[in-house]
Amino acid sequence: MLVLLPPSETKSDGGDDGPLDLADLSMPQLTETREMLVQALVDLSADPEESSRALGLGTKGADEIERNAKLWVSPTRPALERYTGVLYDALDAGAFTKAQRDKAYRRLGIGSALFGAVRAADPIPAYRLSGGSKLPGFGTLKSVWRNELTDALVTEADGDLVVDLRSGVYQQLGPVPGAVTATVLTEQPDGTRKVVSHFNKHHKGLLARALVLTRAEPSDIGALARVASKAGLRVEVESPTELVVLT
Repeated sequence: MLVLLPPSETKSDGGDDGPLDLADLSMPQLTETREMLVQALVDLSADPEESSRALGLGTKGADEIERNAKLWVSPTRPALERYTGVLYDALDAGAFTKAQRDKAYRRLGIGSALFGAVRAADPIPAYRLSGGSKLPGFGTLKSVWRNELTDALVTEADGDLVVDLRSGVYQQLGPVPGAVTATVLTEQPDGTRKVVSHFNKHHKGLLARALVLTRAEPSDIGALARVASKAGLRVEVESPTELVVLT
């Protein structure tokens, strides 16, 4: 099973590992594009005004631009520790035992505008690039990643079930045919249902945690729903490829 998480705009600083080495990342078929985008961000950071505009940073993005300027030299840490925020708080990887962390490394991947996708153990630096950004001299990141990222993820899954918890913009960077997606809906007192961003991220984090901790190896959406239910999540199978999580 391969569980794909969305990245987060917030990231931890620092790290105990050496500088970025693209050869250390999973899915080596993406190396050429990764190198091109990393260097483009480093070059862009030399022009703070243009960098701020391209990355949508407004007037308070100096720290983010500095991160990008140091992409080749700043320390790295596992992607599972680099990304922060609501989803990653719910995943609570810091509480994993060593065995659970090893399982997370085997089961989790994380979408990335800069790297396409990485495995949870891949050592990466802090950076700023969102899926909807458009770098000078490039088309959309969707046009940069779409064909090769899909192929890389399909190869990485190697026939196993893919649970795609990435947000829409990151799914579009590299769609995975046949992947199971999760839709988080909040049920109102009158019975209507709607998407609420905070709960969406939180419950996807809880679902990812359940999929890391389970001893099961789900191969279809029915088995996936059983794992989620045993973890205390309220779920419905909407279709062979869509699981609804109710809050």
